[in-house]
Order: sequence, then structure tokens, then C-alpha cells
Amino acid sequence: MIDRVSGVPAYRQVASDLRNKIQAGQYAAGDKLPSERQLIVDYGVSRITIREAIGLLRAEGIVTAEHGKGLYVRAGVSVVRLSRSRLSRAARQDNQAFFLGDAEANAFKPTVQTTVRIEEAGLEHADALGIEPGSPVLVRDRVMSADGVVVQLATSRLPRDLTEGTQIEQGDTGAGGIHARLEEAGVVLHHHRESVATRMPTAEEAVLLQLPPGVPVLAVRRTTYDTTGRAVEVNDMTLVGNRYELVYDIPAD
Repeated sequence: MIDRVSGVPAYRQVASDLRNKIQAGQYAAGDKLPSERQLIVDYGVSRITIREAIGLLRAEGIVTAEHGKGLYVRAGVSVVRLSRSRLSRAARQDNQAFFLGDAEANAFKPTVQTTVRIEEAGLEHADALGIEPGSPVLVRDRVMSADGVVVQLATSRLPRDLTEGTQIEQGDTGAGGIHARLEEAGVVLHHHRESVATRMPTAEEAVLLQLPPGVPVLAVRRTTYDTTGRAVEVNDMTLVGNRYELVYDIPAD
């Protein structure tokens, strides 16, 4: 199975073949892979080559090693994040906005751990929100899990003059979330703007998201504006790169 004249290193050929078998479902999530000895026989390569191939798959987050047991296809969830209506007023009214909407669309059980604090706005977020640096902002940090697997981190920042005395400053914002509470307080939302970038996680993010080495994250910033053009929320989201697919509907007009 190894092409000795292709110029592609043997360990990469082994890794590619195993990756293709996993993606094709020959080895499903949670399945145990053949032993190192069996892989040596199957591919006709050295132990070093097999170990380099497995090291590459582990770095990609595809397989995981359990001490004394062997190699397993990494179990996980795949979240399709649909942009079509997840931020709509109708979704908020049905309590199916944001992560809850993703859970409904992907049939997973959502859990969210939330911490709330107040801080002074730094230069970056003051600029994003159109407020003076040092102004008080409400910060909501969330760790989001799908069927017990952490898939997203999110930090929302809102000007404190919009949130003081509202349920937004509580751990549970109630049905419809932050945006429903803003509109109840008289803030009429107009539109959202999202930017998406790919990067490697910070050390803290890697721990919170339980990421093996080599797995990138999607950094999504969503800014929400009201009908006056004021930015009322900046939400910085960190999504696990190999667990999320972002789907956008774009009008052709």
C-alpha cells in the first residue's frame, strides 16, 4: 500500500490511509484501531514509521491513546451552525436562538456554564462598542457543551448603562437570552455583523476546550447594533475547528 517512489514520506501515506478509513466510517468514533504490531504488518513499514503516522493523527485530534489499552478514534460531536434564522426575533420568542437553536438543529443536549462580572472597557472593546476606555461594561463568560463535550467559549461585553438592573446581569438571562432582555428594556435591535478568523488556541482555551495539540479554533466576533447604529453587544466566540461547520445564507440581490 506504500508507494516507495512517490516522494511522499511513508508515515504520511499511512496517516492518510488511516484518516481516509476513519472518514469513510470503517473506523467509527470510539472504535479501537489495530495494534501497532498489526499496523506494521498491514503497511509493511517500520515501527518508527507507524509511530510517526499515529503521532500525526493525534496532533490532528483524530485519534487518542489510552494508556495500556491502545489507540481509539476520537469521539466527539459535529455542530452545524446555521446562520439563517438563529439570531431572528422569532427564534428568540421560541427560545431557540443562539446555542439553543444549534442544539435543536443538531439534536444534542446543550449545557452552558456562565460567569458574570463587571470590568472597565479596554481600548479594543471600547472602540468596538463606541464608548470611552475605562467605561464600565458587563462581561458574560460562557463555556458551552454539546452532549457533555465542550465545543465553544463565548464572552459577551455590553455597556453597563444598558444592563444595570436587568436580568442580563444574572447567570440565567431567561427565555430568549440577552437580546430578548435588551428589547424588553427598549433597545430595538437592527442587525448583527460577524467576522471569522482561524488561529491556534491559547493555552487557557486548549485546557477549557480539551484540545489535543494541533487543533485550530474558529474565532468569531459578532457585534450587535440597534436601530440608531449603536453597538450594544460584542460577543467573542471561540469554536473548536474540527467540531464546527459554519453555514451562511447570502441573498443574491
